[in-house]
Amino acid sequence: MRQPLTEGLVSLISLLRQMEQEVDRMLQDAIRSLKDLDREGAEQCILADPKVNGLETQVNEACVRLIVTQQPVASDIRKIVSAMKISTDLERMADLAVDVAKVVKRIEGPLMKPLIDIPRMADLTVRMIHRGLEAYEKEDAALAAELAVMDDEVDHLYNAVIKDLITLMAADLSMTTQGMYLSFVARYIERIADHATNIGEHVIYIVSGERKDLN
Repeated sequence: MRQPLTEGLVSLISLLRQMEQEVDRMLQDAIRSLKDLDREGAEQCILADPKVNGLETQVNEACVRLIVTQQPVASDIRKIVSAMKISTDLERMADLAVDVAKVVKRIEGPLMKPLIDIPRMADLTVRMIHRGLEAYEKEDAALAAELAVMDDEVDHLYNAVIKDLITLMAADLSMTTQGMYLSFVARYIERIADHATNIGEHVIYIVSGERKDLN
């Protein structure tokens, strides 16, 4: 592999890692704000979104530049194109973290119950994002495939959250509005996990040239 291409791919990984760190921080800040009903903290999450958008633009521009100037072979093209798709997934994760933060600003406290499974969903999703980027960096299809199992765990927690909220809302109709908001939060996190799973699919495509559905 030519040195400029190698350096370009390393730069792409660095940009994607920066996006990952920002998304992780945004999601964790949003969940922390939810637990504390901290509207100022939620606003900080919202204000972080433009940085992720800017990083996505940098990734896309770097990918186009590599393809145009370095004439990469098929396997390298797969890695470059996948970087663009991963950046899109990360940007959408950031948007969903913002959606969580916006819900926090609407909730009137106190919380109807201590939050247990929603933070668990978020923690697991953060680990999925990290594992997906690690798999991309290492071009490790086996590591990428682990995301399918982790996604199933998130789905299981999501179903448990929804079942619990329905039970609580049925028992106390005054909790209906907050219960709906919390169900939105759980759904947003579940969707972030789906985007993390997409990263695994991109990695498998890089390694094998085949598309595989991990969701």
